[in-house]
Amino acid sequence: MADDTRTHDDMRPYDGVRPHDGVRPHDGVRPQDDMRTYWDARHADHDELASGGHIGLDRSGNEIFYAQRLGTLLTLVGDLSSPAAPLFVLDAGCGKGYFARALARCGHRVDAFDASPTAVEQARAEGGGPRYAVAGLDEWRSPWPYDIVACVDVLFHVLDDQAWAAGLRNMASLIRVAGRLIVTDEDTADRTTRGDYIVHRPIAAYRAELEPLGLRHTLFRPYGFRENRVGFHVFTRTR
Repeated sequence: MADDTRTHDDMRPYDGVRPHDGVRPHDGVRPQDDMRTYWDARHADHDELASGGHIGLDRSGNEIFYAQRLGTLLTLVGDLSSPAAPLFVLDAGCGKGYFARALARCGHRVDAFDASPTAVEQARAEGGGPRYAVAGLDEWRSPWPYDIVACVDVLFHVLDDQAWAAGLRNMASLIRVAGRLIVTDEDTADRTTRGDYIVHRPIAAYRAELEPLGLRHTLFRPYGFRENRVGFHVFTRTR
């Protein structure tokens, strides 16, 4: 359980991200900067579901896709929260805040951040309980450890391996002993690239980064949504 002496209002948001012009890779721009440009434009151009969901689905399809992922995520988070001792949860790469708001409705104390200023602005406008900030996966700092760190459909969009590893290690550093890191990717033995903005990495790559930090892979739960091969990987901190 979370330490209920921590004050949710103590969170210090990081607002050091600047949007860039254009949405395609170009010379002289770091991959992570280009990804921020791409996602900021995507969040500006699509509605609250398609921007962080599946742009190939219609509205009703994305409603089902979000609901199915949320149901699985809630079972993985569990029902240990209470008003006296809420779970402290971080939604890393929160987009426009769909999952963050849902976790807050379930009684959890939720911090959430995204690298897209456009997405964070819209998430803040929705309200619903979470505290939002603009930050990259490797930039977020917290005055307390989290019971749960969730990162849904973000890491396989990080193309640069060093940026991916840095973000993964930073998220791992934020989790208390016996806490869980919940990330999404395929359950594959091989690295797979799809299109311009997707790289699926093998579970061995995740283990290589996380096991030395005291996190053990304890579960894989596939989405089970149509042809989607992605699912939730759960890593539990053992030390």
